[in-house]
Amino acid sequence: MVDILRIGTRGSQLALTQTQQVADALRAAHPSLEIEIVEIVTSGDWKPSHGETRLMEAQGGKGQFAHEIEQRILTGEIDCGVHSLKDMPSFLPHGLKIEHFLPREDARDAFISLKYKNLAEMPEGAVVGTSSLRRQSFLLSKFPHLKVVPLRGNVATRLEKLEQGLVDATFLAVAGLNRLGLADRATSTLSPVEFLPACGQGVIGIELRTGDVAASQLFDEISCPATMLCSVAERAALQVLDGSCHTPVGSYATLDGNKMHLKVAVAEPDGSAFFEDEISGPVVTAEDARTMGQVIGHRLKPRLPEGIL
Repeated sequence: MVDILRIGTRGSQLALTQTQQVADALRAAHPSLEIEIVEIVTSGDWKPSHGETRLMEAQGGKGQFAHEIEQRILTGEIDCGVHSLKDMPSFLPHGLKIEHFLPREDARDAFISLKYKNLAEMPEGAVVGTSSLRRQSFLLSKFPHLKVVPLRGNVATRLEKLEQGLVDATFLAVAGLNRLGLADRATSTLSPVEFLPACGQGVIGIELRTGDVAASQLFDEISCPATMLCSVAERAALQVLDGSCHTPVGSYATLDGNKMHLKVAVAEPDGSAFFEDEISGPVVTAEDARTMGQVIGHRLKPRLPEGIL
């Protein structure tokens, strides 16, 4: 039995908002549970001194957003970590698992600009700021005349940089804008058909120690089964491709009853080549979802040029 649950999180406004959503859901399901939220500074948190260097160029990529949290889970200082699933590496450290998820928010990307209504309006040489290699690759595959530069920071920081005129446009996850009450900042939204989301985009995942039955049972009460199945399928495809959260891969699953549709895309960083595949079929269990992700991953991988991932 758990009397006090210690939840680890980054200290950004979005991370704290997402962690509060988890805490609220837990309190509703377990009224007597005491919850402590522990803010943890991670090596992935952006500071002005970092400049606009991509995380993928540093040790660990976006996994730096989770490293310090994961270490504290493993040592028992905290019981779990709350993460944006799209920021999590496809392979977790030994002894940790992510098997619980809140219901998925909007998975789409938002296009944000003070000058242009959409991507099609942007003229040759216009500058788009993003540190996501997926967004860069997918953008350049459709609009090779645009210029892409790295843009780091949390949601508020990136919006501020846009307002300062450092870039002509940027992308943010619709889910993050919605959770922060900033939905009106989106100039337009990009459908998954035209711009495939990142693996796990819009999903809040809870990371636990493997074998921590008591904590796992608490989260069983609030985890969304449909989101779990979609997340497992998307991450399984990413694992087969040996990709991570900082490689040019999109992976997006939808569930209609017991029928899942999964689409995966990979692009060259400069957008010069684009590869995609999709699959549909019955999915009832996590193993079904994992198998579907693995099948499409193995189908797509032989088509990819060496070094693209």
